[in-house]
Amino acid sequence: MIIDSPLATLSFAFSVTAPIFVMLVLGIILKRKAMITDNFIKIASQLVYNIGLPVMLFTTCATAHFGEMADRNVLIAFSAMTAIVFAGSLLTAHWHCEDPRDQGVFIQGAFRGNLVILGLAFCANAYGEHGLAIAALPVAMTVVFYNVLSVYVLNRSLHPANSSLKPTLIGIAKNPLIIAIFLGLIINAVALPLPKVLLDSGKYLSQMVLPLALICIGGALDISRFRTLDSATLSATAWKLFLSPIIACAIAIVLGVRGESLAILFLLAASPTATISFVMVQAMNGNTKLAANIIVQTTLGSMLTVTAGLWFLQAAGLM
Repeated sequence: MIIDSPLATLSFAFSVTAPIFVMLVLGIILKRKAMITDNFIKIASQLVYNIGLPVMLFTTCATAHFGEMADRNVLIAFSAMTAIVFAGSLLTAHWHCEDPRDQGVFIQGAFRGNLVILGLAFCANAYGEHGLAIAALPVAMTVVFYNVLSVYVLNRSLHPANSSLKPTLIGIAKNPLIIAIFLGLIINAVALPLPKVLLDSGKYLSQMVLPLALICIGGALDISRFRTLDSATLSATAWKLFLSPIIACAIAIVLGVRGESLAILFLLAASPTATISFVMVQAMNGNTKLAANIIVQTTLGSMLTVTAGLWFLQAAGLM
């Protein structure tokens, strides 16, 4: 997509991020007004993760044309970027973390993006169901990488004696998002038609799931942490919001990726740190304050960096 007018370019970029920002702010307001509670957020998040998102991804993959799916170069670029950011943050963690136990928290915050909710929401806002189809395979592949790398790096700094990945691999095999994506791809490959009532029901659920998820994220954010600045938080934010999309897009451009595929890659790479990273740190008795700080800083900061990044890619005629 090439838009000649700078104002039109900015308008498109803003239209992608503004609705997401509004939903996050709505979640913050509803939580402060006690219209939603921590218990509601917990239950709604489980509904989104275990039912809503799997149904949305299944129907998207089952009905999309394979030609719309992410090409090999997008997968290569995203995988290479993840590996580079992981290795870079791993090698520099000791510069920013006085306590060696915090290094795993910092590294996870630097490389693990919120692809499943915010990443998909960015893609859906920009390109609708077509955008979701392009994003489905990178999301499925990266969810696997994220879980394995997160368990490794957190165990490395918090529980060096526990290096087993078996529970993680079992959890990945049971992950409802991964199961839904691959079932959808199988249905698509064998050209099995789905009943209209199933597709319509899935569409209704899909329209609800991302707004609800965004409201829950907003309600769970403690924006007072946005004022907390330290070296580890700032560096993790820089890795996640600036270096990750720059590295991913640079690799993709060299490989010849352009247009919507490049935009989808950027939106996924520029997504903020995943909220699940806080849950993992908490479960492993790590520095939850640092984990929460990184999530808040990257989530609120991404509204600006994603808008600016989209504007730049369009102004440069790359999408």
